[in-house]
Amino acid sequence: MSIHRAAKPIIALALVTALAACGGGGMGNMFSRENNATAQEIAQRDIVEERVRATGSPDSIWDLFGGGDAPDSTIAVNRYLWVASLEVLDFLPIETIDPFSGVITTGFGTPPGGGRPYRATVHVTDVALDARSLNVALISQSGPASAETVRAVENAILNRARQIRIRDRRL
Repeated sequence: MSIHRAAKPIIALALVTALAACGGGGMGNMFSRENNATAQEIAQRDIVEERVRATGSPDSIWDLFGGGDAPDSTIAVNRYLWVASLEVLDFLPIETIDPFSGVITTGFGTPPGGGRPYRATVHVTDVALDARSLNVALISQSGPASAETVRAVENAILNRARQIRIRDRRL
């Protein structure tokens, strides 16, 4: 029993010492608050530099959930133009799609009733339902598509976007 009586104060002293060493100021702390801030800033810079090396951007996917109103973290595309673009060009296989930048890139596909395969890149640049918010580029296997063909696709997307907006207003 004498071992247990002697062990309790030693354990209590060890716990108090360990707890004091974790404190913000005091004798157990080897760094001042200024050094800790500098170390934290250096660690944060290292994280950002590593992220830039790995992805080419200092932003993280987790930045979207921070609740801030940074302009880079919001989706700035018109949803009607976005959905209409996907519906009108549904015969083309999607290669890449990025709702944050507003870019849809497709592979080659032949439109219904057509004989020439096309590839499209659509860029929705704004939240306004406006022709200026939509940029379409069409390429055939022999080169760029004609201006009339591009204009026809843009008009089809704009008309479909208006139809979707009217439908949503009725709900």
